[in-house]
Amino acid sequence: MTEQLIDLLSRVESAEGGREIHDPATGELVGRTPEASPEDLDQAVARVRAQQPGWAGRSDAQRAEFLEAAADAVEAHAEELARLLSREQGKPLNGPNARFEVGACAAWLRATAQFRLEPEVLVDDDSAKATLHWRPLGVVGAIGPWNWPMMISIWQIAPSLRQGNTVVIKPSGYTPLSVLALVEVLNTVLPEDVLIAVPGRGDVGQALSRHPGVDKIMFTGSTQTGKSIIKDAADTVKRLTMELGGNDAGIVLDDADPEAIAEGLFWGAFINTGQTCAAMKRLYVPDALYDQVCEALVDIAHKMPMGVGLEEHNVLGPLQNSSQWEIVDRLVTAAVDSGARVLTGADPDPDRTGHFYPTTLIADIDPDNELVTEEQFGPALPIIRYSDLDQAIEWANSLEQALGSSVWSSDPERAEGVAARLIAGTTWINKHGAVDPRMPFGGARQSGFGLEFGVEGLKEVSQPHIISR
Repeated sequence: MTEQLIDLLSRVESAEGGREIHDPATGELVGRTPEASPEDLDQAVARVRAQQPGWAGRSDAQRAEFLEAAADAVEAHAEELARLLSREQGKPLNGPNARFEVGACAAWLRATAQFRLEPEVLVDDDSAKATLHWRPLGVVGAIGPWNWPMMISIWQIAPSLRQGNTVVIKPSGYTPLSVLALVEVLNTVLPEDVLIAVPGRGDVGQALSRHPGVDKIMFTGSTQTGKSIIKDAADTVKRLTMELGGNDAGIVLDDADPEAIAEGLFWGAFINTGQTCAAMKRLYVPDALYDQVCEALVDIAHKMPMGVGLEEHNVLGPLQNSSQWEIVDRLVTAAVDSGARVLTGADPDPDRTGHFYPTTLIADIDPDNELVTEEQFGPALPIIRYSDLDQAIEWANSLEQALGSSVWSSDPERAEGVAARLIAGTTWINKHGAVDPRMPFGGARQSGFGLEFGVEGLKEVSQPHIISR
């Protein structure tokens, strides 16, 4: 382990100075995070802006090599990073959780290193020749969430650096230590001051969004916060990539096999204990399969242990913070009070330690219930019965959030026909939330705008420049 990482993790463990960060599973003190001042932010922006021309002046191949080296560094410290992430965010080490997330960081760095955004000849005839080039924007301000703090930070950092930008990243105030450690690891191989983390609360994010030295903001988080960032960025006409809240619908068709799809449905909804923007938040099931799908999901849910993340057998963890716990509890309680049927869960332990909410499946719920129409962002899935497929599609398309959706069927061609009628940034067939670094990802409607991943993601952090003669 490098001396820098030893020092950082030592400071985390010894909890010296700064704001306290507690383990959401146990309440134990994980460490303390420094809080940046406006002056700290100004200095960080000035430093990365000073380094940007030199970084952009390196060859495309050289920048790709740095990303590969960064992936090596992440892999070399994967276990330390995963354990810190588990303690701070709450997610278990195993399952699609902490070790998975750290592995995804390395995978996205390597994938991004392989993409190339080549100049494009637009016109080349006797009348003119025009080519489209992609230039760095300058400084990218990255503002990340608390649910996948390391992985989504890499989604922002990797393409920005690949295209010759430098980056100031502001981690969530709930999970700053994970991102600070990740940046520390990356900076063991990156040139000095091409990437700086500036921890702090929401006022630091607002200052970053307004900063005249920042050319673009990349944000992943709630729609409400996204709207504020859009307003804050307007005066300096910043470029924006906004990946905002989702309330993803899944539709099961009447030819599906309930037993075959049950585990995919479960993890589509409950990955990261439901704390994922592109998780399935509402499931529409036809009359003919309704009871079978409900029973199959209950069977799967009962097999998935929830508990402290550092205990190796657990695959579900707590909600990351008390505010999110209260949202889930409010929505589930209101659904039960309205007459919806509890299949499992909905009975949090009043004497619990940590922000645990039991895995909850709710059946026979009205399609207009708040648990269906409001993003719960936790381990509670409403299952809505439908008799008419057209009606289910209408319900699926009825909300302002439109990040992802899915169709579940034994007939892929039929499923694609239904998928084509859904409004979403991505619609998956017989899976949900399966993001891939090669496939562009973004939202529709109030789930945001702009794309991440692949060559299209590189374009989002570049300035198009047409040369015509």
